[in-house]
Amino acid sequence: MPILIHLDQMMVKRNISLNELSARVGITLSNLSIIKNQKSKAIRLDTMEALCKALNCQPADLFEYMEEA
Repeated sequence: MPILIHLDQMMVKRNISLNELSARVGITLSNLSIIKNQKSKAIRLDTMEALCKALNCQPADLFEYMEEA
């Protein structure tokens, strides 16, 4: 998949656990885990906004486009 999700790296930088982030963002642990583990096929803009607010970051800090070889 050409879109990489860097949620795990941002969580480490912000020293926040999956449980804490789930509570702050208001989505289930399983859905947050799907995003974190690159299994998500789509992310709602309101979820992206909540993640950026909770992690004090920009969308570009969480997502990266990588061309497929």
